[in-house]
Amino acid sequence: MVKTIKFDLQRFADTSIEGLSAQGTVLSYAAHGSTTFTSVAGVKTVPAIGGSPQTIDVTALDDDSKKSVAGLQSVSNLAFTTVYKTTNFSDLISKANGKTVYDWKVTYPDGMTATFSGSFTLATAQAAVNGSIDFTITVVVSDGPDFAAAPASTGTSGS
Repeated sequence: MVKTIKFDLQRFADTSIEGLSAQGTVLSYAAHGSTTFTSVAGVKTVPAIGGSPQTIDVTALDDDSKKSVAGLQSVSNLAFTTVYKTTNFSDLISKANGKTVYDWKVTYPDGMTATFSGSFTLATAQAAVNGSIDFTITVVVSDGPDFAAAPASTGTSGS
């Protein structure tokens, strides 16, 4: 009998990889200040996370060209498309008042995380023939995002 060991090669990724598949990315939330996160089932898309600084014009009349310095970071609302699975929607509906702030975490397959805080609302997507029923979780970011790199792999092999 041959013993087979299965493991996720992405967990042993290093800087020489070509890229990382999005499969396995998880969205989770927690009461603000809690460390106990609940995963959201059925997430289909994760938006671009991060922001660009606004610019402050510091051009003086004696300058030859326009000059700017970085201002506050501008972060957009984050909209996550999710497959409606009855319980994932019903678990969120009582929390989605657009006022209560929750802590959110996106965990990527290699362990990198993006954390942020914000209130959220829900909206159902358009229904179509031969299409899934989806809904959108829109988070109004009030703090963050903060990124944490994937943990270093200790990649040991065994037989």
